[in-house]
Amino acid sequence: MQARYIVDDKLQATDDVVEIRAAIAANHLIWIELKEETAEAHALLCHDLKIHPLTVEDVWAERSSPKIDDFDHYLYVMVHGVASVPGPKKIRLVELDVIIGQRFLVTRDPGNLVGDALRTELDHSTRILARGIPWIAHAALDHAVDQYLPVIDELDDDVEELQDDVLDKAGTPAGRKVLARILAFKRTMQELRRVGIHQREILLKLSRGEYGEIPPEALPFYRDVYDHFLRIADLTEGYRDLITSALDAYLSVQSNRMNEIMKTLTLISTVMLPLTFIAGLYGMNFKSMPELEWSFGYPMALGLMGAVAIGILMFFRHKGWVGHGHHELAIPRTDYKTKAPKVRVAPPPPSV
Repeated sequence: MQARYIVDDKLQATDDVVEIRAAIAANHLIWIELKEETAEAHALLCHDLKIHPLTVEDVWAERSSPKIDDFDHYLYVMVHGVASVPGPKKIRLVELDVIIGQRFLVTRDPGNLVGDALRTELDHSTRILARGIPWIAHAALDHAVDQYLPVIDELDDDVEELQDDVLDKAGTPAGRKVLARILAFKRTMQELRRVGIHQREILLKLSRGEYGEIPPEALPFYRDVYDHFLRIADLTEGYRDLITSALDAYLSVQSNRMNEIMKTLTLISTVMLPLTFIAGLYGMNFKSMPELEWSFGYPMALGLMGAVAIGILMFFRHKGWVGHGHHELAIPRTDYKTKAPKVRVAPPPPSV
């Protein structure tokens, strides 16, 4: 547990519980950072700051959804930031607990989401804390929201790479890893969307001035935080749509490649079917078959098989089922720059 407070316009920093309690009793503006759950920290919250036991329980617990509670002399806000992590998931949610009182601010930041930035800012200037608790609370929420942008921006390259992998690897043995990445991305986006919906409502309430702990002169700053998070929510929704499209594209490409495989096998079977018939016909060994005693019967059978196979392949090529084919459909299309008709050559129709 560490605290920073102002005495005679000077910033004091301490981790001594006795000194922190003395600063609270002297009604100094103070910011308290909670580290680990200890009996001293619990007593400080419950007895010195008069924090409700349910709030204390929420502070130390890990929650999956943002939350806001308004009490008589303080406001409890729990939001989530994000951190970049290696692996398919790419993003990890980080919890930030903020208790806003009249003369105190308590934060619990287990992922060090905003702690370093706030400490650096206070060490350079005490103005933010001297203005009042709502302003340093705004700074904490602002830093938490700002952490989204660089992490979300990293997803752009990852999503583009994933889309390329979908086209290259779907329907191949390497496609399983691509599918696992898509599903991991999808779960991450769904988690961000679920958290974002609740968090957006919380920031909107703070920006509207629904709570007495936030003075009217501080509301424009909280509206700015809300606007930033609204942009992040829109980006998240866009990436979620891209991941959904990537999953649809993966299934479509896999299906198309499976159709190509089935088409190839069908063509091979079609070519081999008459050859098998010819071989079976001359393999019956009836004595009355004139070709059995003919010295050119064997070459004739092989030549017949080759001619039938070549004929079938030429027919398939003529239909456009193998090779380039000869049937191309010319579709007129208007060139909107010159207003002249333009001919686009469409690929041959798929085989039935």
